[in-house]
Amino acid sequence: MTAEETVQRYGPMVYRIALSQTKNKEDAEDVFQEVFLSLIRSNPSLESEEHRKAWLIRVTLNCCKKHFRSMKKVTIPLTEDIPCEFTPEEEDVYRAVLSLPQKYKAVIHLFYYEDLPVKEIGEILDIKENAVKTRLFRARQMLQPKLREMFEQYE
Repeated sequence: MTAEETVQRYGPMVYRIALSQTKNKEDAEDVFQEVFLSLIRSNPSLESEEHRKAWLIRVTLNCCKKHFRSMKKVTIPLTEDIPCEFTPEEEDVYRAVLSLPQKYKAVIHLFYYEDLPVKEIGEILDIKENAVKTRLFRARQMLQPKLREMFEQYE
């Protein structure tokens, strides 16, 4: 698969992950570019499409971490840059997910928005499956009061 085909196929996923991690469009675009430049520069030998997807997710998350370490500015909060067409309720949920600490936000995003299984998330994040399950559990606990409050507004 060429780099252009890879960008076409996996670009939206990489951008969504970058946006969920960085919380702003400009930083997400920078990470997006860095990920695909890494792909072109390193030209890794990837055994399968599943391996290519996992490699891209891992590099995206690493680029986001690198971005946070090098960032010396305040992140601008996400405003209208929601990556998908959401209903108002879905947008509120997504914003609640974005408010989570980095390690919880990553597992929630990969599990619910990218539909990855726990085992694959563990491989990508280089943590044990039980750690993924624990992070999912804790993230859900953190989200519960926020979501309860939000949905009370809709009643």
